[in-house]
Amino acid sequence: METSSIARMKELVEKLNAAGKAYYQEAREIMSNLEYDALYDELLELEKETGTVLADSPTIHVGYEVLTELPKEQHESPMLSLDKTKDVEELRSFLGSQKALLSWKLDGLTIVLTYEEGKLQKAVTRGNGVVGEVITNNARVFKNIPLQIPYKGKLVLRGEAIITYSDFEKINASIEDVDARYKNPRNLCSGSVRQLNNEITAHRNVRFYAFGLVSAQGVEFNNSRLQQFLWLQQQGFEVVEYKMVTAESLDEAMEYFKIQVEKNDFPSDGLVALYDDIAYGDALGATAKFPRNSYAFKWADEMRETVLQEIEWSPSRTGLINPVAIFEPVELEGTTVSRASVHNVSILKEMQLGIGDRIKVYKANMIIPQIAENLTRSGRLDVPAVCPACGKETKIKRENDVEVLICPNPDCQAKRIKAFSLFVSRDAMNIDGLSEATLEKFIGKGFIHDFGDIFEIEKHKEEIVEMEGFGSKSFENLLESLKKASHTTLAKVIFSLGIPNIGLANAKMICRHFQDDIDQILHADREELEAIDGVGGVIAQSLIDYFAEEKNREQLKHLMKHLQIEKEEIAGESSIKGMNFVITGSLSYYENRGKLKELIESLGGKVTGTVTKKTNYLINNDTASGSSKNKKARELGIPVISEEEFRSMIS
Repeated sequence: METSSIARMKELVEKLNAAGKAYYQEAREIMSNLEYDALYDELLELEKETGTVLADSPTIHVGYEVLTELPKEQHESPMLSLDKTKDVEELRSFLGSQKALLSWKLDGLTIVLTYEEGKLQKAVTRGNGVVGEVITNNARVFKNIPLQIPYKGKLVLRGEAIITYSDFEKINASIEDVDARYKNPRNLCSGSVRQLNNEITAHRNVRFYAFGLVSAQGVEFNNSRLQQFLWLQQQGFEVVEYKMVTAESLDEAMEYFKIQVEKNDFPSDGLVALYDDIAYGDALGATAKFPRNSYAFKWADEMRETVLQEIEWSPSRTGLINPVAIFEPVELEGTTVSRASVHNVSILKEMQLGIGDRIKVYKANMIIPQIAENLTRSGRLDVPAVCPACGKETKIKRENDVEVLICPNPDCQAKRIKAFSLFVSRDAMNIDGLSEATLEKFIGKGFIHDFGDIFEIEKHKEEIVEMEGFGSKSFENLLESLKKASHTTLAKVIFSLGIPNIGLANAKMICRHFQDDIDQILHADREELEAIDGVGGVIAQSLIDYFAEEKNREQLKHLMKHLQIEKEEIAGESSIKGMNFVITGSLSYYENRGKLKELIESLGGKVTGTVTKKTNYLINNDTASGSSKNKKARELGIPVISEEEFRSMIS
């Protein structure tokens, strides 16, 4: 019996350590929170039963290993993890006859701050609990950390750095590359806090909430953690929201937190109870991993049983084809859910998922839908042999001890998402309603193979209006946008193809030279292209190489069937022909800089982003400002003119 228990412990340690490494060091998930907790609890029970704790057990080794180039520092005292429960009665038993502060268990990155002579001297991450990373420069740009406080003695305190859900969504929305977006606020916070460049940290809106005072020389707190919290607030710190509770008042406080967690804009994964009586809590000491003066409570996951209807295989630009479970919709934590990521082929196989299986689903930390358990484990599921985006053969590959499905085809449409994103962008075809995420879904479903397919999207209407995030109104808006985009200029078409080295300005020069005749452009030789003002050997060769490919010519031919090309008026002699302009500052007459740039180029002028000796005029309504561009223009003797002066010039 002993031998089998030890063998199981070794198996659990290996699994848990692998999951911990993946989550903390590599920002990826190889098992659900629920599964991790269950295996962790099983390991704890076996350790109690056998009286043995293996050297590499996660029950005594906590936190991530320090991997960055940030300076390292050992903590004055080890930062232990917290023992936890999902049972309110167990938490009540912990309270006993004591009063405690019940507060949010924030889900971010724990930081230790040190102040001396009233100033922030040092900030160190929790790290592995013994050694952390020094992130003082980054902490100085957190949104709400006081850099100077009234207290002049040495102060050491602990707290959590977090990023709110609203800031998380804004930051993710600003990242065009879908695969580069952060999975959750904790990952974003961790990456933001541990930056080598604190300018990046400053833009991430990181906030700090104190949850524990370690030491403050010469300050009397009357043996009360509550007094410590109040004192920290007086010093200018924001402390984690808390309520003073006893065993008798626990239920009322728990009800408050249960309701409030759904309204919070910040991530939390439970609650923490901390004895108010400092001496009592300290006298209890600690285990190898847990302090005995505090206890964590994790919400019992709301679980629903449902039926697996489909596994949707979603290709991405990295070549990975990710499985997503589609199931009969259920209500969880106040919202309807019908999808959950399965993450990879290994998890799919381990759960023996099959269409029609009865599964249990929940929201990890009350947020992210996950499959907790497969009740029927039929295994009736085939991993696709071909990529849903390009139809080429797929392969199962082992990466970091996990099996993943990949598409090895270098020409897979899903890998060309950047090209499609450029095609629909404002300066190109200007198609509203096709975000990068939407394009990725359409490509993954096999709706789009080349640019022309975008204008034939109506043939997939029935499937699209049923997709999550889409409906009849969204689809009609998309069709209207496509109709509008089909009336365009040849220069925008050439630019939208994404030919290397050819920007919109170059495309306009080429199209003007050939009077918007696409056949002449397709058959132009290098000598003829190089003769165009502003087109050198590199641009000429890029154009020739692109149209030398049969598939590129066919793609353009397919696209042109859906377009009505409007010829740009060829400017005659104008007062600004051949002149170089730079535009800066806000505009009042012209809609935006892009519109003014188009006008200048239509009149034969050029617009660049930097003031140089070749610049003829800098357009800036604030002609007297001390901006860097104005200073540079004055140094070079270049006139700074307003919009009105420019309008007078062209009229």
